[in-house]
This record gives sequence, structure tokens and C-alpha cells, in this order.
Amino acid sequence: MTTINTSTSAFYDRSMQGIASLRAEAESLQTSMASGERFTRSSDDPVAASRLRQLSHADSLSTINTANAERAVTDLSLSDSALSSFAGYVTRVKELTTQAANGTLTAAQRAGIGTEIAAIRGNVLALANSRDAAGHALFGGETAGAAYQTDALGNATYIGTASVSDLPLGDGQVVSRGLIGPEFMNFSVGANPTDLLAVLKGLSDDLLGGAANPQASAHAALDVLDQGLDAISTAQTVVGTRLAWIDLTTERRTNLGEMRATEEASVGGTDLAATVARLQETMTILQASQASFARLAGLSLFDLLH
Repeated sequence: MTTINTSTSAFYDRSMQGIASLRAEAESLQTSMASGERFTRSSDDPVAASRLRQLSHADSLSTINTANAERAVTDLSLSDSALSSFAGYVTRVKELTTQAANGTLTAAQRAGIGTEIAAIRGNVLALANSRDAAGHALFGGETAGAAYQTDALGNATYIGTASVSDLPLGDGQVVSRGLIGPEFMNFSVGANPTDLLAVLKGLSDDLLGGAANPQASAHAALDVLDQGLDAISTAQTVVGTRLAWIDLTTERRTNLGEMRATEEASVGGTDLAATVARLQETMTILQASQASFARLAGLSLFDLLH
């Protein structure tokens, strides 16, 4: 024979546990609605929590890549502006050199042109030693100091590093944040390597009386200056290509970020309509449970005997 033992204490315990559970669920739903997050502990949904951690890590990397892209854009934009100035200076020197190649000019007039070219060379040297956003040499690679130095005779020498660092843009993509001076200042005249600063110094010196035939020196310098302009133009193309590449990767990174945000909202975000419905259902059950408990708790054997 089976005996069923009904304990008043057990009845109270079970009832209170059920009500407490319903209250906890209601509070959890209210918290979810307030925070916008579907769960507060990883144990609530381990799979979703793991995916959210992956998405969060991707967001962190994207923030770093965005900062790298912004730095590269700043440095490349400064380089592009400087290259435009370089081209302007060389174009002006070419105009002056064309005048100096005219046979009707006097030695004094050519000397005056040589003086102006020397001043332009000083501006070119200062521009070559300009600084990037971090205060380092814009065209000196990774050096913290100047990119070029001059000796006692005024000859300029490149003292920067051999390359510029690459910055990661995400998904294995990188971009060089700038140029070093020799990439556009150095070129060859025939088989002889030279650089723009040396060409300008030699031309100004010749026009100031350093050459027996300054007119011929000016005439010969015209083709060299054309090569210098070509080197600068090529560098501008390289910088423009890098800026366009950064724009492309930035657009892709933005799209991926929007996709992650959508997935994060789907995986860990609160479905407000569904949560409100569940809360209303839970509150209804809680109220009914409390009312039933109060009614059953008030019953006694004497009530059944009436």
C-alpha cells in the first residue's frame, strides 16, 4: 500500500520557490528590456556568447585598422600636397632655365636667374625636410630627424631610412604610409644617377659664374628638369593610388562593421516585442500563482467539513 504524505511545509516551500522563480524571470526580462541585451551571463547562452566575443574582437581590430587608415591618409595627403609644391618649384625653375638658355641674356641677367634658382633650391630642401603628423620627417622614412642634411659646400645628402613602414588595413591588406625622398628626388641622367637637389645646385652655380658657358649649361639642364618632373609625377600617381586603395578598404571595413552590428543585435540584442509578450505572460502567471497560493494557504480541514 502506497502512502502519500502531504506536508504543509513542503507545500509552502514549493509554492514560494515557484513564485520566486517567476519573479526572477520577470526581473530578468525587465533588465533585458532596459539594457537591450538578451542575456547578462555567458552561461545563459554559451554559443551566442562565444559568437559575441568573436564579433567584439573583430570590432576591436577594426578600430585599430581604422586608426591606421586615418594615419596613412593624413601622411599621404601631406605627401601629395608637398609633391604638388615640388612640381611647382621645378616648373618655375624650368621657366627660368628656358630664359637662361636664351642667347640674348647678359651674364648679369643669368646670374640673377641663378640667384633665384638657388633660393628655390633652398625651398625644395626645406620641403624635403618637412614633417608628418607625428612630427617626424615626412620623406625620411622612419627617421625622427631630418631627411636631408647639407655639408660645408651646401651639398645635400639623404640621411633617412631606406623605406617607409606599412600599416595594416585589415584582412591581410597593408599600405605604405608615405614616400622617402630618393623615391622621387633621385633619377638617372643617361647612366649617371643624380638627384633634384644636386641638379638645382649645379644649375644655380653654373649661372652664377661657375661654368664657362652658362647658356649651354642652362640648355642642357632642360631635359634633366623634365626627368625630374616625370619622377615627381610618378610619385603623385603612386600616392593617389594608395589613397584610392585606402578608400576602398575603408568602405569594405565600414560595410563589415555594419554587418557585425546587425549580427550582434540579432545574436545578443533584445527582441523588444517578444520580450514584452513574455513579460506580460510571466506577470499573468505570477499573479495567478500568487492568488492560488493565497487561496490554498487559507483553506483548512474545517472549511471542507462545512
